[in-house]
Amino acid sequence: MNLLLKAFWLASCVLVGTLEADAQILVQGGGATMPAALYQGSPDSILPTSFSYVPSSSGVGKRAFLSNDPSLFSTTGTVHFAGSDAVLSSTELYSYNSTFNRAGDPTRYGALIQIPVALAPVIIPFNKPGSAIDLSVTRICGIFSGKITNWSSIDSARTGTIRVVYRGESSGATELLARFLNSACQPADVSGTTLKLTNGVPAFSVQSTFVNLFTSVPENFVAAPASGDAAVYAAIFTTVGTMGYTGPDLSLDLSDATRVAQVKGFSPKDVSTQATLDNVAPPTGAAAENPANWVPWFGNPSSGYPIVGTTNLLFGQCYKDVLLAARVRGALSRLYGSVVVNGVEQGPNDAAIGAHNFIPLNKAWRDAIRMRFVAASNPAALNNPGTCSGIGRPL
Repeated sequence: MNLLLKAFWLASCVLVGTLEADAQILVQGGGATMPAALYQGSPDSILPTSFSYVPSSSGVGKRAFLSNDPSLFSTTGTVHFAGSDAVLSSTELYSYNSTFNRAGDPTRYGALIQIPVALAPVIIPFNKPGSAIDLSVTRICGIFSGKITNWSSIDSARTGTIRVVYRGESSGATELLARFLNSACQPADVSGTTLKLTNGVPAFSVQSTFVNLFTSVPENFVAAPASGDAAVYAAIFTTVGTMGYTGPDLSLDLSDATRVAQVKGFSPKDVSTQATLDNVAPPTGAAAENPANWVPWFGNPSSGYPIVGTTNLLFGQCYKDVLLAARVRGALSRLYGSVVVNGVEQGPNDAAIGAHNFIPLNKAWRDAIRMRFVAASNPAALNNPGTCSGIGRPL
């Protein structure tokens, strides 16, 4: 009997110790400001309370995660994940694999996982009293290239210089806007501007830092006084005559075209998933091995609001601590699962995603992400024992 009691006591101590250790584990991350309230800090935020998220910028988030530098989030330990609206570049992927995922290195972290969370429209708020504004592609190209500088060029009832506020830091919102402009703008739309040359003519390129689009930034452009969408929003609505670009999760009615511009006749509430996400299938086969292929690009969609991309999460495949890995797996399982609401199958966070003015992923993308990165039997899945045995990002 005494032996049974002793065995029970020892087992209880082990269980309590495991639960206490698990309770102390914090999954640390940060990055993009665009989805910050969706991720944490709001009643309907979608990340578990065991996750921390430090809003900084997409550029900071990627740097912190790729180099495992927690000081960029003003903390210590390990950067376990990051948020970014900017896609990992081939250079970033090569640098990471050369540093932290070298074949045969017993200290390697394992492969990267880059997955979309939701569609993210980039909105064009402005502060110039008057009627609704609907920007054609030519006009939006002219405004953000510096070719169009006066309100009278987009509305005969308004006059004065257009003051354009841009993100000063490396930003996913900048990259999403630049991707649209790169796809949509014709040489005639931006001729005579200070955009950097492509094939000998000014053209938009894909950049996450706004000033890198230009040889010299136009005189009517000004950087936001601080990082993040909130700083751009504040700069716009404290100065009449100002226009800029931000993510959608602000205290604005996105359908009010006297404050948020329509583009090609559509408000940011009118993103067409059929014209964007439904036209891009998740990668399969060899293409699925490249993290860059898990972020769909839309260019200039044929219908619906056109300035749209995705907000994404970055994880490592392998984590040394099994309890931390279990928390990450549990979060991904819920993020990319399915529930039935009023007889309709949808994502478990679709309501929250919509409430923050993002657009949920469709079932095809949720299923593909869950089956590849969450299902324990898949060699590419989080902490697959055959792939991650003995290696991983530290606690």
